Amino acid sequence: QVRLQESGGGSGQAGGSLRLSCAASGYSYTNGCKAWFRQAPGKQRERVAMIYRTGLSSYADSVKGRFTISQDIAKNTLDLQMDSLKPEDSAMYYCAADTLSPRCASNIFRWWGQGTQVTISS
Repeated sequence: QVRLQESGGGSGQAGGSLRLSCAASGYSYTNGCKAWFRQAPGKQRERVAMIYRTGLSSYADSVKGRFTISQDIAKNTLDLQMDSLKPEDSAMYYCAADTLSPRCASNIFRWWGQGTQVTISS
């Protein structure tokens, strides 16, 4: 059974940094594709960053240059370093993973974490 568990969320100030981590059990991040999503109240879920099966990564325009997605093979975690945070980055953040690239491309990930809240004040 695959389980993804996020950590590292919390409150911060605009311009600051936070680092999110997603620990996986029953699944290895060396396989497939993995991503971070976020959803703010009243807004659609947005894919923030993704690492493809090939190892390449992509970012939403809204976070490009400020966020960095990475994976720690030894710890089997998926991390999101968030710098230069803005109030509009406030949202529930979710990690997701899948073994099939076509599903990832359509944002249809098989496994999801429970989410961690990020709140940024101005």
